[in-house]
Order: sequence, then C-alpha cells, then structure tokens
Amino acid sequence: MSEEIVLLKEYSSELDAIFARTLLDSEGIEAMIFKDDAGGMEPQFQLTRGVCLMVRKEDLERATELIAGLEDQ
Repeated sequence: MSEEIVLLKEYSSELDAIFARTLLDSEGIEAMIFKDDAGGMEPQFQLTRGVCLMVRKEDLERATELIAGLEDQ
C-alpha cells in the first residue's frame, strides 16, 4: 500500500475543505487538510494561498468521484 499523499482539490476556505473531508471520512477515505494561514491568525491567506484537501494516492479516483457528486448538488 502506497503512503504517497496527493492533492485532491484546493479550496478558497477551510469550511469548504472541512465539508468535503467530512464526506470522504463518512465513506472511509482518510483525508487531510493543509493550509498556511499563520496558525489561524491570518485566515485571509486562505483566499490567496488556498486550502488543500489531500488523500492517499490509492484513494484519489474514488475521492474525486465523491467530491464531483458533492459539487453537482
């Protein structure tokens, strides 16, 4: 099993990324959020630097399908 972590999607807010991660978690896919907002002290950085939702490489295809279904709603 690969431990390689890849980018699933980049969001402009942590809330959107958390919502997507919750969906993935409910489907048994572990997802991680990476952001650089000075430890929460500069949340406006999320708009320019983005909030990255990351998954394991072997989960990428299924996670992409789930996120696409979320965005279709």
